[in-house]
Amino acid sequence: MSTKTTPVYPTTPAPQPVSLAQAFWYWLKLGFISFGGPAGQIAIMHHDLVEKKRWISDQRFLHALNYCMVLPGPEAQQLATYLGWLMHRSWGGIVAGGLFVLPSFFILTGLAWIYMAYGSVPAVAGVLYGIKPAVVAIVMFAAYRIGLRTLKNRVLWSIAVLAFLAIFVLKLSFPWIIVSAGLIGYLGGNYFPTYFKVGGSHGSGGGNLGPALIDDHTPAPTHAIFSWARFWKVALTGLAIWLLAMGGLIAAYGWHGAYTQMGWFFTKAALLTFGGAYAALPYVYQGAVEHYHWLTVPQMMDGLALGETTPGPLIMVVTFVGFVGGWVSEVFGAGATVASAFVAAGIVTFFTFLPSFVFILLGGPFIETTHGKLKFTAPLSAITAAVVGVIVNLAVFFAYHVMWPQGLDATVDWIAVMLALAAVIAIFRFKVGVIPVILTSGLLGMCLKLASS
Repeated sequence: MSTKTTPVYPTTPAPQPVSLAQAFWYWLKLGFISFGGPAGQIAIMHHDLVEKKRWISDQRFLHALNYCMVLPGPEAQQLATYLGWLMHRSWGGIVAGGLFVLPSFFILTGLAWIYMAYGSVPAVAGVLYGIKPAVVAIVMFAAYRIGLRTLKNRVLWSIAVLAFLAIFVLKLSFPWIIVSAGLIGYLGGNYFPTYFKVGGSHGSGGGNLGPALIDDHTPAPTHAIFSWARFWKVALTGLAIWLLAMGGLIAAYGWHGAYTQMGWFFTKAALLTFGGAYAALPYVYQGAVEHYHWLTVPQMMDGLALGETTPGPLIMVVTFVGFVGGWVSEVFGAGATVASAFVAAGIVTFFTFLPSFVFILLGGPFIETTHGKLKFTAPLSAITAAVVGVIVNLAVFFAYHVMWPQGLDATVDWIAVMLALAAVIAIFRFKVGVIPVILTSGLLGMCLKLASS
């Protein structure tokens, strides 16, 4: 007679319920240690919450992550918001998502102040000179990493190439490229689904980890059960908050005021950042650098480097963009430059992350109630493929400004070329982390500048 075996949990007691106060301290700690970009941040949360604390099971964690992956915006911050909401209702989500970015906000505004106030000091200028070539290598590696995961067939390769040509040759704006790619993916998913299947996952088959507070078969809590009444309540609340904030800016500064335009522009950026922060950078560059002139290309690259070396989502580079834009705009007058910059950084950060909170609180109950597979994988695959081409364009653009700082008619900066090549070898060949590469490049740049002065 055969016996049916069923998986059993090890003799590990179930974790004790977690209060919002206890969760608060964890999310605050996470805000200070969330280095490594979205992959590293998701890995930290998986290790802490699934394997160590067992607040949520691996299956439920990945189910939440799958939803966050199809949303515009920073998936790691949205995942923290989702898990906080699932455990402790709306305030839990606001606390988790807010603390995920708050430490980074204050760190980045502090660094941005040092950058704007003392960037012309030879030692500081040398550090910034050294990190720019490293940024070129980092962006190239981002394109390579995303392409390796995404471009699985000739159709997706073709979309990536077309996206590169569209932005590099035809100078099409980023939103049109994203919309076009999404439409191609939608049609392709219906007629040629084989080419648009998403492979792989962020999971790590960790085996049987024991019972979790929110286990595979734990019923959705009452606040996570979908209802149209709650859906419209959240949607209208989110819209009201946005209208109140935007209306206040319009009343105070007019539609064409710098703060108002920042709020409007970064609202659009927040709704278009499919594929992570590197996908948003070309759009932010087109608007902040070329259209509004809030900052220059070298300043944009310096901001990216600072964003890479601080905790929190990489999209926090927009905080730097806002700070520099506010510094230049001097909304409060020449005597209050720092205050103008700090307020601008806050406005930009608020409008960038508000949609993320709304998306999670709006769609979370539907995801928890259905536990079904999402239907957006084909458009997402096409959009992510297009993002690869856009990021390659960004790498080419940065390389041009680093290696030919005076234009193609001038001489090549061979020191920058060698630093970029060294960074490429370190990252691609020896798998050196982003932060050590940036710090080493900055140190070399400082030594070179001080030696030549």
